Amino acid sequence: MSNVSTRKRGLPNPLQWIGAAVIGLFAEIGRLSVFAAKVKFAAVTPRWYLGQVWRQMVNIGFYSLPVVGMSAVFIGAALALNIYEGGSRYGAEQFVPSIVVLGITRELGATITGLMLAGRVSAGISAEIGAMRVTEQIDALETLSASPYRYLYAPRFLAAIIALPLLVLVADVIGIMGGWLVSVYALDFDSTTYLRNTIDFVTNEDIIVGLIKAVVFGAVIAIMGCYQGDRSEAGATGVGRAATLSMVGAAVLVLAANYLMSTLFVEIGL
Repeated sequence: MSNVSTRKRGLPNPLQWIGAAVIGLFAEIGRLSVFAAKVKFAAVTPRWYLGQVWRQMVNIGFYSLPVVGMSAVFIGAALALNIYEGGSRYGAEQFVPSIVVLGITRELGATITGLMLAGRVSAGISAEIGAMRVTEQIDALETLSASPYRYLYAPRFLAAIIALPLLVLVADVIGIMGGWLVSVYALDFDSTTYLRNTIDFVTNEDIIVGLIKAVVFGAVIAIMGCYQGDRSEAGATGVGRAATLSMVGAAVLVLAANYLMSTLFVEIGL
């Protein structure tokens, strides 16, 4: 009987696992929220390290142009092909330019750029800061009374929220031109008519929606990269795990934020 009781006491309790997971999730959300609040406060109050901001803008913005451009042109081309295929079933092929420009400016331009930078930038920031954490460089900054929030995290945050909208503008233009190329040279659209329909249909609100999303995505990407890097554990495995977690977390938060903002913009009529 005692052996049976021992085995029963040793059985895992699913409710205990669920409770621990929920508590851990809320604790992680709390830590991330506190970290994000500190980074934002450091970003909007002096002292600002403008040299660091400029270097991070180059790293985040300029060096991301090739991957953003290539992604945008293929997304625009694939979007045009699929819209044409669907529209041809109902005799609505003439709506291809309108739907392409709407999808790119309001949704795909910002989202694809955010996802690409979640992989490239967030993981890179996390690996860089993680290496500094495990080699005690951040501890040395704190010893010298230099706040890592102002010197390391805030410049990356500011650079991301500035560079992302610029990259999204580039992605919008390239994505629309990708749809134009396929439509004109593969689907036999008239070039002048296609461009005129595109310009006539797009509005300032469509572009503004994409830029607002880009600012939020930039904040998410930078904060996730800095947060996971700051919490990196010692060794190459710890730094690699931090980079992976930052990339996955940033990508999920980009998609979640995109849905929430899209719902909000629809509700307010923007």
